[in-house]
Amino acid sequence: MDACQNVEKDVDRVNAKFSTAQQYINKNIDDLLENMQSMKEDLMSSGPPEGEVNQFHSSIFREKLKRTRDIASSLGGSHKEIHSSVSKVGKTIDKHFSARVLNLSKEPTFENSKRMDLLNRVINEHFLRQGMLDIADSIAQEACLDIPESVQEPFIEIHQIVAALKEKNLQPALEWAEARRELLSQQNSTLEFKLHRLQFIELIQKGPSHQQEILMYARRLAPFANQHPKEFQILMGSLLFLNQGLQGSPYDHLLASINLIEICEIFVQDACTLLGLSVESPLAVSLRAGCKSLPSLLNIMQVMQSSSVIWSAKEELPIEIDVGASSLYHSIFACPILKQPTSRGNPPMRLSCGHAISKESLNKLVNGNKIKCPLCPVESSPDEAKQLYM
Repeated sequence: MDACQNVEKDVDRVNAKFSTAQQYINKNIDDLLENMQSMKEDLMSSGPPEGEVNQFHSSIFREKLKRTRDIASSLGGSHKEIHSSVSKVGKTIDKHFSARVLNLSKEPTFENSKRMDLLNRVINEHFLRQGMLDIADSIAQEACLDIPESVQEPFIEIHQIVAALKEKNLQPALEWAEARRELLSQQNSTLEFKLHRLQFIELIQKGPSHQQEILMYARRLAPFANQHPKEFQILMGSLLFLNQGLQGSPYDHLLASINLIEICEIFVQDACTLLGLSVESPLAVSLRAGCKSLPSLLNIMQVMQSSSVIWSAKEELPIEIDVGASSLYHSIFACPILKQPTSRGNPPMRLSCGHAISKESLNKLVNGNKIKCPLCPVESSPDEAKQLYM
């Protein structure tokens, strides 16, 4: 982050100098034009009828030419100063961003066609998620990716519905939710109810002139009364303030803009779940975790190279890196004996007494054909231990 801030400061300086230089250049060009105009007027006012050039004319030419050269020299100096600042940005990038990043992985990525194909597909999917269809199509063409329309259509539909929601148009989302009511109910989704609730609030805001329409729409909320009794009661209670409006009433919170933001988040989450996709873009998650991990990885790589240490474990890092709670997607079991997280090669094992330790600890605690639990006095056979899958 500090590296990015340093580069940003240099870029800001360059932009400031560009702005100052532009004003300076414009002023000098105006002076130059004024100088030329002044020379023309002097020549016209003092020139003889036959148009011969005399010594006076020559002095005017020399004076104006010197002034023009001074202005051109000043402009050249301003350009050199800007060029120096731009070059400094490149040096700052080279200083703060190491080119050794590619050496962190022993297995090549950019030279491996299969990995490059996978990387291009991840990038393509990211732009599809963002609704940037033109960019996604360009990447697919340049990378020779075969992306069928059936893959693109769900992303296009999701993007269009989210765009409609941001414009407070709930109809596309309601039609989508009603068409998938059974699937959404299986995952206990509240999307359809919250869409109807928001639509109901919109109708109430129209006032008593739409009373009949509001009461008719209230019947559509009835099937959700058992699942959301408290919220249903609040909506029905808000009808008492139909004449004076909800603004300033006890039901003022129903008008909060956060309700629409919540609807967008729930819709994207439910849509991605039905498609078997993660809510966040894999590319965005990888970049975020990578930016947090790279500084530590570069430091440990330098230490290991200077100490001639070779790390052979493929699925473990030599140090623990905190990438934040938002980037934790798997359960972690730490052995209470070795105080280390378990792995595929060293999985957690459940003893007959119910306590769990790592397989490595189990092997170390075996005494003959028995093992005594380190957490309680129960003894059991090592064969009775079962592997836990988390």
